[in-house]
Amino acid sequence: MRKLLLMTLLFSLPLSAEDRFKDVKILSEKVSEGVHMLTGSGGNIGVSAGDDGILIIDDQFAPLAGRIQQALAAIKPGPVNYVLNTHYHGDHTGGNAEFAPPATVFAHHNVRLRLADDAKFSPEHLPVVTFDKGITFHLNDDTIRVIHLPHGHTDGDALVRFEKANVIHMGDLFFNGMFPYVDLKGGGSVEGYLNAVTKALEWMDADTRVIPGHGKLANKADLQTFQKMLLDSIIWAKKQDKDAPLEAWQKAFPTSLSSWSWRFITTERWVTTLYEDRNRLHD
Repeated sequence: MRKLLLMTLLFSLPLSAEDRFKDVKILSEKVSEGVHMLTGSGGNIGVSAGDDGILIIDDQFAPLAGRIQQALAAIKPGPVNYVLNTHYHGDHTGGNAEFAPPATVFAHHNVRLRLADDAKFSPEHLPVVTFDKGITFHLNDDTIRVIHLPHGHTDGDALVRFEKANVIHMGDLFFNGMFPYVDLKGGGSVEGYLNAVTKALEWMDADTRVIPGHGKLANKADLQTFQKMLLDSIIWAKKQDKDAPLEAWQKAFPTSLSSWSWRFITTERWVTTLYEDRNRLHD
């Protein structure tokens, strides 16, 4: 009986993973000449495709790799040459081992450290090229600058600027129309997140197309609206008694900001994040 139960569990695990993603479709949207955004399940994927090959920014989950490759083939046939991880979370790095090799995976130093420390990831998932402050790709007739912005969403966030195409991929430093996930245990901070968004806005104009980590393709005005929500939340949090219980913060949070609530980061969870980061906010 125990052997039968074990076999049932072993065979059900991959089926459960497949069931989770069985209805996911990878959709492609042209952002600019040579630049596309893929959506599916997990973080939005940025794509640079041209004569020099294919660079993808993040790669969602391993079971979706085949569908991602099919979507890429419709843009440009051929293998992925480069993968850039914007941070370490599994919905952005889960496909690393599916694309590498032949692709070379790049990320901030801290991304490799965190993936290496997580038993769910194999050595094949690890970035083989890491950087500190940033790195630049001269690829597909564009200059693609990768910039580390510390202690925002995590401690390994990378923002990606396509200088000629005037496109910026924000990774999870932007949840378009939604409260963000600030990974406090992963080196993130609420004010660091706001600082990263404010810095990103300095590199934009009214024509810049912005690929968020989650949500629809955006522009500078959308990111400014998101920035205001962050600022309003922080200003409110700094006015609260940091020694009051979490329940008091939950009751006092302004209902005017509740429209940013969504399935993963509800209003309650966002207030909890502000509360857990309150010592830094009150410094």
